[in-house]
Amino acid sequence: MSYAYIFKYIIIGDTGVGKSCLLLKYTDKEFQAVHDLTIGVEFGAKMITIDNKPIKLQIWDTAGQETFRSVTRMYYRGRAGALLVYDITRRETFNHLASWLEEARQHASEKMTTMLIGNKCDLEAKRAVSTEEGEQFAREHGLIFIEASAKTAQNVEKAFIETAKIIYKRIQDGVVDVANEPGIKPGPFGRNDASSSQQRGRCCG
Repeated sequence: MSYAYIFKYIIIGDTGVGKSCLLLKYTDKEFQAVHDLTIGVEFGAKMITIDNKPIKLQIWDTAGQETFRSVTRMYYRGRAGALLVYDITRRETFNHLASWLEEARQHASEKMTTMLIGNKCDLEAKRAVSTEEGEQFAREHGLIFIEASAKTAQNVEKAFIETAKIIYKRIQDGVVDVANEPGIKPGPFGRNDASSSQQRGRCCG
């Protein structure tokens, strides 16, 4: 199927926060309560539409274990979007966000759009991290924020699509130069957009 753009995503965060479950729910509409730990990297893809243009999301789900961090670091490069995930019922996964973010910004493009996701919001009775804390962390670090549930599908699709919408808008506004961002690949319907947005970026300084 033809596309205007390919946007490449990476999903990062501690082990057991539900990264693979989020990906599976989004791409296959499935939920597995018990999921094998990701070994290295898993991959998924999905077509979406933004501004009447077909966009293909290519999504790499990374392992959270320290053993695989060197592998994960290889996948930061060439990613237009990142989903940084923590578990609202496990405070330690929230406490580790700063470390994940520092690593991402060290190895990824400075233009990468990052969405912070507080997963497992269906487990309100077990909540250990408040919504306000998540919002504050996102605000302080310039991230988009949402709480989601891979089990109930709440906000799962929205998390992926809102990230794509911001990337798309940054292309249209000339903030992101598609020619120099390997995480974005223009297709047959995107090249004219890309060239016109670059012109806007140049003329507006």
